[in-house]
Amino acid sequence: MRRNKIKKSAVALHTLLFGVALIQLYPLIWMILFSLKDNTENFYTNIMGLPQIWRWENYINAFSGDLSMYFLNSVFYTAATIIVSGILSAMAAYAITRMKWKFNNFTLALFLLGIMVPIHAALLPLYIVLDKIGIMDSYWALLIPYIAFAIPMNIFILTGFLRSIPRELEEAAFIDGCGIYMMFFRIILPIIKPALATISIFTFLGTWNELMFANTFVNSSQYRTLTVGIMSFAGQYSTDWGLIGAGMVIATLPTILIYFLLSKQVQDSLTAGAVKG
Repeated sequence: MRRNKIKKSAVALHTLLFGVALIQLYPLIWMILFSLKDNTENFYTNIMGLPQIWRWENYINAFSGDLSMYFLNSVFYTAATIIVSGILSAMAAYAITRMKWKFNNFTLALFLLGIMVPIHAALLPLYIVLDKIGIMDSYWALLIPYIAFAIPMNIFILTGFLRSIPRELEEAAFIDGCGIYMMFFRIILPIIKPALATISIFTFLGTWNELMFANTFVNSSQYRTLTVGIMSFAGQYSTDWGLIGAGMVIATLPTILIYFLLSKQVQDSLTAGAVKG
């Protein structure tokens, strides 16, 4: 009797979890089906069902235009932001937490103030500054704000990791003749790999999906990101929504691939970041 109750509760639990998973996955499934229909099916004759005609040409048309260039731009912006902000944040966090100097706590507080500044509040000042120094409508117009806004959160996470490292490890390395740079690159960086994975994930999500800066600071199509490029598919008098759906699926694929290929590493890094921080 007890085993039957356990089996019934397990079946009920799995059924509930399956229903929750289906609810969570349905928007993605609907978006894929949306990208394979024309406007008539999407809005009038076949809103929820499978496509009557599978229009794979929507993906071909999307990539035959400028979408491939927008995709590569987003990859460039995201990769450069992850690498540069990761290196700068790791070096700054190491200097703040492991070196003794007068203004280390003040410097940390100054960096952490950046977390409190919303993007909307910085939009107009950034526009004026970028226009004054003459780098509007260029790669630098997006790279500099992306890197600057990624650093505060990165430093917040990395300082928690670095403070958990015993100082005896560094003292022993210094006795063996290790310099400050060798100490950082050969000893500290391998230890904080979980933290680096954590900040890389956060930076990827924030940069890849960013729209406001990309839509404000860049006008030329050669510098546009994927999110702005998809928005530009909407016409003034008519819009091919299947084409926009194909672009949205393409923009979502990198995040899905990262989850499937690196799901364990993502979970471990987030757990480690929560424990260490």
